Amino acid sequence: MHDTLHPLPRRTRRGHPALARLPEESIVFLPLRSDLPVARVDIPATARDREVVWRSISDAFRRYAQPGCNVAIVCLSADREQANVVGQDFATRLGDIGIGTPILLWADAARWADLDTGDMGLRTDAARETIAAATVLSGRAQPAASRESLAESLVGDHEPVAALLPGTRETARTNTATAEGRWALARMQRFQRDGVRLSDADAARLLVAVESTPTRDRLWLDMTKRAPDDVRAAPASLLGFASWLGGHGALAWCALDQVPEGKPYALANLVAAAVQSAMHPREWEASKTLSTDRGAYSFAPRQATTERGTTRLAMGM
Repeated sequence: MHDTLHPLPRRTRRGHPALARLPEESIVFLPLRSDLPVARVDIPATARDREVVWRSISDAFRRYAQPGCNVAIVCLSADREQANVVGQDFATRLGDIGIGTPILLWADAARWADLDTGDMGLRTDAARETIAAATVLSGRAQPAASRESLAESLVGDHEPVAALLPGTRETARTNTATAEGRWALARMQRFQRDGVRLSDADAARLLVAVESTPTRDRLWLDMTKRAPDDVRAAPASLLGFASWLGGHGALAWCALDQVPEGKPYALANLVAAAVQSAMHPREWEASKTLSTDRGAYSFAPRQATTERGTTRLAMGM
């Protein structure tokens, strides 16, 4: 079962003001079964904006909708009346495609209300602590406090590795690709055994190696945090792919945001297409099996687009 995800609506680059925004003025769709996508978008201000949002999310919900499935709608906004209009509108739209919305809530910084019954309450610290405790007991990671905090977890000190790259590249050229691949695999396995952070020298060597050798392991996060721009596309893309496979769409998007501007990378576009179209990770497993049976390797998300659009979806609980 996949972790609950908290995808965000707009692709933002590091340093962009939108990156630091907390989930305010948002509408969040939380599935009450595992096969529906989770989505968070800015609350649409006009009827036209609601149409744009609906076009972005409706195909994904239709694809995975099953009889009896339900979605909770949570509107986070200072304007309760606007939240009510938008929430009721999307509840109707979801109902038209067979998805129930038994929970329709509004909340601002201090209060919450059930938009169907009118029940109200306060957003207290005690309630937040109860939810946090329940999350821990269920074995799930705590959601990031903000997109900024999640994105910052992928940024580290680039300078030590950058200083070692020229010499590392020269050494790699004197070795064979097979030898470098064997070393990368052995270093990965050592990390898996001891969990000790890589030295700068090992980090530089592995970053050079994964430019041509995709090492799919727990080192992606460390590599992405420490990689200078000229070698960060590969580890960031691999981290995005691994995060999506593990059911963590929000981290996948943040990883893709670490792919440097002006450095197109096919895997990054592929992962973006999979997450954008709310493709379930199990479809990747199915495509691998089918491709192996046919003696070829291919992967094409259904109805996918390589453009990272305005609404970000991902599979969730």
